[in-house]
Order: sequence, then C-alpha cells, then structure tokens
Amino acid sequence: MNRFLTTFLLLAALTATGCTRNDDSAAQTETDTHAGSASKDEHGHDAKAGEHDAAKDEHDHDGAHDEDGHDHAAAHDDDEHDHDPAADKHADDEDSHVHKEDDHAHAEGGDGHGHDKDGHGHDEEGQSVHLTPEQMRTAGIRVTPLQPQEVAIAITAPGEVKLDAYRTVQITPRIAAQVVARHARLGDLVEAGQPLVTLSSVAMAEAQGELLVASREWARVKQLGRKVVSERRYTEARVNYEQALARVKAYGMSAAEIEALLAGRGNGPDGTFQLVSSQAGRVLHDNFIVGQRVEPGTVLMVIADESVMWVEARIKPELAAQIAIGAPAEVRFNGTRLPAKVVQIHHAIDETTRTLAVRLEVDNADDRLHPGMFVDVAINTQDRSQALVLPEEAVLRSPDGDWQVFVQGDEPGEFRPVEVKVLRIVDGKAAISGIAPGTPVVTAGAFFVQSEIAKSGFEIHNH
Repeated sequence: MNRFLTTFLLLAALTATGCTRNDDSAAQTETDTHAGSASKDEHGHDAKAGEHDAAKDEHDHDGAHDEDGHDHAAAHDDDEHDHDPAADKHADDEDSHVHKEDDHAHAEGGDGHGHDKDGHGHDEEGQSVHLTPEQMRTAGIRVTPLQPQEVAIAITAPGEVKLDAYRTVQITPRIAAQVVARHARLGDLVEAGQPLVTLSSVAMAEAQGELLVASREWARVKQLGRKVVSERRYTEARVNYEQALARVKAYGMSAAEIEALLAGRGNGPDGTFQLVSSQAGRVLHDNFIVGQRVEPGTVLMVIADESVMWVEARIKPELAAQIAIGAPAEVRFNGTRLPAKVVQIHHAIDETTRTLAVRLEVDNADDRLHPGMFVDVAINTQDRSQALVLPEEAVLRSPDGDWQVFVQGDEPGEFRPVEVKVLRIVDGKAAISGIAPGTPVVTAGAFFVQSEIAKSGFEIHNH
C-alpha cells in the first residue's frame, strides 16, 4: 500500500513538471513570433503580419526601444572613434583649395620675395631703363625741364578737301561743234597753252572765211590810204576786220591758229580749231569721246593746279567769331599733319548743319590731298593759355595707345615713361598736361628710350 502511494505521487510530480515546461516553450515561441513580425513591419514588409494586439505591441515597443537605445549608444561610441570618409574628403578639398589659392596668389603677386609680375621688382607701367653716357651721346638724347609757355587755344572740327577754285579752269566749247581729236587724257599734267582737244564747227568755218575776206580788204584800204579811199570805206574796212577777228576769238580760236590762218598756213577756213589749256595743272575731268557732238558750255575737261588745296571746316557760329583771317591751322589725316592757314570765313550759315564754313589753304606739293577727302582740322584762335610745350616727336604712343613722355629719374641716365594728355599739336609742337612744371623730360631721342624700355621687358631674370 505504501509502495503504491509513493509511485502515484512520483508520477503526479513528473506530470506537473512537463506541463510547466510546455507552457514556457509555447510562451517563448509566441513571443519570438511577435518580435519577428514587428521587425518586418519596421522594414516595410508585410503590414498584416505586423499587426498585434495592444499589449503585445507595447511589450515589443519597449523591447525595441531598449534595443534602439543600445544601438544609438554604440553608434555614438563608434562616431567618437571613427572618421567619416566624405567629411575627410571635404576637408582635403578645402585644404587643396587653400593651397591652390596660395599658388594663384604666388603666380599673380610674385615669387614671395616682394617681386611683381614682371620679375623686376616693379610693374610694367613703372618700368624704367638705365642708359650709359655713351648711349645717350650716340642716340642724341636731350633732357629739358619743361616750363609753362603761352600757347594758342585751338578749335578742332571736321573738314573736307576741295579744289582751289582760283586755280581751277573748265575747258568748254563756245559754239556747237563736234570732237575731232583728243590731245590729253585724265590725270595728265599739262602746261599753259597746250592743246587739249580739236573741234570742228560750221559756225567756225563761216567766221574764218569772213575773217579772211575782212583781213584782205582792210590790208588793201590801208595800202591805198586815206587820200585815195573815202573816210567811210576806210572805217568800214577796219571795223569789219576787227569784228571778224573778235568773232573767231570768241568761238575759240587761239592766237597762233589765227596767225596761221591769216598767213595762209594750215587747212584754211575748214572750221577746225583747238581748245587749249589756259593754265598749268592736272586733267581731272574728260568726260567725252571722239566724234561726239557737244553744245556750248559742255565741260570737256577740268584743269586744276593741285599744288595748293582748300579745306572747308564746319564751325559753330559762336566759335567762328574767335577765328581771324590768316590764323595758323593744321590739317590731320591718317597720322599725317599738314600746316595750313585760314583764308576765308563764310558769312552765310548752312541751313542743314547750322554751321559756318571756314576755308583753309594747304600746301599740297607732295600731292597727298585729293578732292573729296575727309580730314580733321585744328585752328588756332586769338585766345591764349599756359601749357607745357615740347617737340611733337618727344610724345609717343604707349603699347596700350596712350600718350606718354619719358621723365628723367633720380639717377643719371635713368628714364621712365609717364602718361600725359596731349592738349593740341600745332606747327610741330605738342602742348601737354599731366606732369608738374620743371619736370626733366626727354625732348630729343625719345624713340630710342622707348625702344630700350621695350627690350628690357623681354629680358629673363632668375632669382
């Protein structure tokens, strides 16, 4: 009986222990399942599998919070000990940028030893040159301290080159005629009295015949004398001859042609005659052809003496009052400057431009001016002002196109360029501003100084 009771109790204890273990396993399994579902939901997987009751969600949330807190702490520890590669690259880039800027500053500003761009311790505008006494003597360099001088104030204006009307002639027939021959061409230089064209005219033939008759009658009456012929016949013969002679002259026969006709030389009264040049000059117009019939007044040729030309400048009326006849002036074109003088001032204002024409006379012996050219003029007025004056060749253009002179430095033979403003250039003299009075400036040999400075800019200096 006791053995049986002992066995029963032992079996009951074992059974209770097994149930407890099974309940714990089931609970553990259920917990793991819910945790896995929650993990999937956080990563965007099946939403339905992540649905739980409120109690289990709260339990899982607490667990996740604990796990997240542990992870964040770990990540914080990792951040304190590890370096972000992107941040390191950004820092390296900034460091490289700083080095590049330093290199750029080194290239632009110099070599780090106080030297400028050109490597000589000065910039290009402040460039200077040192010349030896021998170089200065050879180049004929002369230095003069500039002092203010009285110079005329000039008026500048555009102008147009025109022929000197007082030195220009037109060759025209006085009667209707036909061109028989040409004796000069466009551009030819001709002399006074030189034949230009031969014409033929019926009216001239009649006049030549009348001249021959009247000439012979007058010669006979003169030979008989007043004692033989009546006063009336004597007077009529003289008047007829003089009228016939005047007619052929008016028609265009030259004195030489008339003499030959009366002497019986040539072709007689055939109506041919020549038009000759009344002055020396150049043929500027010959718009006709041989065989052409021309009417009286038709311009066959224009002969002009181009050794002197006119330039008409357009000036505002209020400025023209400051200009006097005979005032010196200058004509400028294509880098050339020619002296001129005022010879006339118009009194009528141009209706279109509302300006007055001032006529200048210019020597054109070198044939550099031609009719129709546009030029600039500078006319000296009666007003005077003080300015620094030096020879025109002492003022040169810099590489950037500005005017410059060369000033003597502190040491003998040292010269440097200084930019100036050219106020006016008249008669080979330049009036400038931009430097102080008394400054020693190169007034002769400036081109040599400029060349030496230019050469020094190509020298290589090692530091």
